[in-house]
Amino acid sequence: MRAIRINTAIIAALLVAATGTPALAAPSPAAFSPAAFSPAAFSQAAFSQDAFSQDAGNAATGSAAAGTVLTVGSAEGDAAAVGDVLTAAVVTGTTADFSTASGGTTGIKCAQSTFTAVVVDNPAAPGVATESTTAQTFASCTANILGVTRVNTVTVNNVPFATTVESGTGTVTVAGTVAAPIQTTLNLGTILGTINCVYRAVGNAITGLSSNADNSITFTNQEFAKSSGPITCPSSGFFTAHYAPVLDTSIDGSPAVFTN
Repeated sequence: MRAIRINTAIIAALLVAATGTPALAAPSPAAFSPAAFSPAAFSQAAFSQDAFSQDAGNAATGSAAAGTVLTVGSAEGDAAAVGDVLTAAVVTGTTADFSTASGGTTGIKCAQSTFTAVVVDNPAAPGVATESTTAQTFASCTANILGVTRVNTVTVNNVPFATTVESGTGTVTVAGTVAAPIQTTLNLGTILGTINCVYRAVGNAITGLSSNADNSITFTNQEFAKSSGPITCPSSGFFTAHYAPVLDTSIDGSPAVFTN
């Protein structure tokens, strides 16, 4: 059978003459080359799911979606939403400590301690997420300070505090203000009666470190200075605590929070 050669240029010209409307540009000969209709052009890979995946689309546009600083469930999980409530308690078997010297063993130890924070902003990573620390509690506390017979209460004053969480380093910074400094009041029983010892964070901020290994935040030897109280109150205190896991209690199942 004789092959019929179609002159696409002539057909295009006839269409213009007949309709007055310019035709689409004629395809190049390469469009009808044997390679264009080879088995590879219609292979399974050419029409695979990967060829039409979101990643392929992102690669084409150069705008792959970035994760946020705080995610839930895993480092690649969904973003912790603005307004979500995050909580954590000291790890079972450990204590939240107020030592009279950095790294010392004399002071106050609390077997129970929790903190609560609300997500204020959670930008794309790398970046700095912001939270509002709305509460920090202490209970089941004991003391081995000379003259102190019992710990009645440990109260964190002036909440909420502005809190930031940094990508990469995992640094957590809790900061007070001039009007509302980071302050803790210890109500203690002594051999001479009940006293109040008030302490404020040196620099009006404390710094911790988050870890995805156990979804924790650890504060180590954060210094407080005595603001008021009798001579029985130690002149300074150093706060150490390991909180884990940090959980997003606004989500069913309270998944762990990751820092990216």
